[in-house]
Amino acid sequence: VCYNKTTHIIFPAEICYVDLGNENLVAGLADGAKNVLRVKSAFKRFKTETNLSVITEDGSYYTFNVKFANEPLLLSIEMTDFLHDGEAVNRPNNAQEIYLEKLGSESPMLVKLIMKSIHKQNKREIKHIGSKRFGVQFLLKSIYANNGLLYFHTELKNTSNIPFDIDFVSFKVVDKKVIKRTAMQEQALEPLRAQNYVVVVPAKSSERTVFALEKFTIPDDKQLVIEVAEKEGGRHQSFVVENEDIVRAKVIDELSIR
Repeated sequence: VCYNKTTHIIFPAEICYVDLGNENLVAGLADGAKNVLRVKSAFKRFKTETNLSVITEDGSYYTFNVKFANEPLLLSIEMTDFLHDGEAVNRPNNAQEIYLEKLGSESPMLVKLIMKSIHKQNKREIKHIGSKRFGVQFLLKSIYANNGLLYFHTELKNTSNIPFDIDFVSFKVVDKKVIKRTAMQEQALEPLRAQNYVVVVPAKSSERTVFALEKFTIPDDKQLVIEVAEKEGGRHQSFVVENEDIVRAKVIDELSIR
């Protein structure tokens, strides 16, 4: 790094932790980009090598040795160019894996692989849960379970001529007796991860998303409502998932993930 120019490091996932070796470095997130780190020297020169460590949302841990240079070799570093799989290349020490607290004992890398595998295999294990109106269909295709997490595979089909702009997708546990009332007792469940989360479904097309949530079950007097709301529109879709659907979640064989 140097004093007069900024080095940008571009990571494949959102940055959630940064540690600077000493006061010789200054760093911060680039405005409007949560996966880009700006780094430069705090002084016009420093002699002693220092280090920089970064953890990203996908559980990857990166560590760098940092030296001063009047003209750094690279001012823009794309980390995906340095990450390789297999034995054909020398794998850098940017391959260590961090277990993030909100995923419990599950590896973030394994969660990502599971979600990609569910999305790729695209199996419809559930055929009785969904909603359809206004030329839009919202389906629950499958529920999988693995190591304390539940995976919900949904599909949104838009057969109309008007794009469907997604405002939000919500998971709520509500009382059965007041499901049709406007004021209902509800508990919101926040997805921990989402594979292929889209903001718009174009006309005459469909999109699928896999959501990962912390494992839960539902009391007999309650039910899970999954809703997708249209931004500045009225074609909202929602369907109900019973506890018996959740406890019948398919167990994932980690050996078959591809």
